[in-house]
Amino acid sequence: MAAKKSAITRVVKKHKPAYQRILLKLSGEAFQGPQGFGIHGETIRAIARELKDVHALGVETAIMVGGGNIFRGARQKGFEIDRATGDYMGMLATVINAMALQDALEKEGVFTRVLSAIEMKEVCEPFIRRRAMRHLEKGRIVIFAAGTGNPYFSTDTAAALRAMEIKADAILKATRVEGIYDADPEQVPDARFVSAISYREVLSQNLKVMDSTAISLCMDNGMPIVVFNMNRPGNIKRVVMGEHVGSKVTPT
Repeated sequence: MAAKKSAITRVVKKHKPAYQRILLKLSGEAFQGPQGFGIHGETIRAIARELKDVHALGVETAIMVGGGNIFRGARQKGFEIDRATGDYMGMLATVINAMALQDALEKEGVFTRVLSAIEMKEVCEPFIRRRAMRHLEKGRIVIFAAGTGNPYFSTDTAAALRAMEIKADAILKATRVEGIYDADPEQVPDARFVSAISYREVLSQNLKVMDSTAISLCMDNGMPIVVFNMNRPGNIKRVVMGEHVGSKVTPT
């Protein structure tokens, strides 16, 4: 009987998630699918199904969404606009993505709350740290919108900030490639894959993992970052379960 209980204990430990609370960073491009712009219905439904699987593991999940599929702020080509104005427009685009993801998740039966750094009480809740943490504790997926609410700060930096505030175990950065490379693999065919790297190496080598402000914030607070390919079905769950997926940024 004792041997049987020991075997059951080993199985439970083996299948226990590596993280209990995560912050998933989704760029706006994650929503556009093959059409290359806007919100692609099947793509966002697929994301919602994957998040439902992670939620079913009991993992408290927060998401920071970008808005590049709708508007890229000051980087919008052929459109001269003040940087601050462009950044605010980009923040509003993230609210659109957040609401679309919320709708897709709730159609999957997952309770969800959108918290915006820019108050717009008719469509979503304002970001309040304690409220966000309470939603997570009650088993709701929390979607953060409007970045930090300030221009000149990217959604990468907002993701790092929110991860610290909610005391997440790790930031999961979803990308179009397998993880971190020493050069852009979409431009350099023989770019070398890096499975593990330190914050200082990311900064010194100017690797485009997250912007330097976000990396510095994570480094100062010891927040692990896992960079993985979002386009491979099931990858979010694999990362959460501790499988060797993508690349990891840690202090050493």
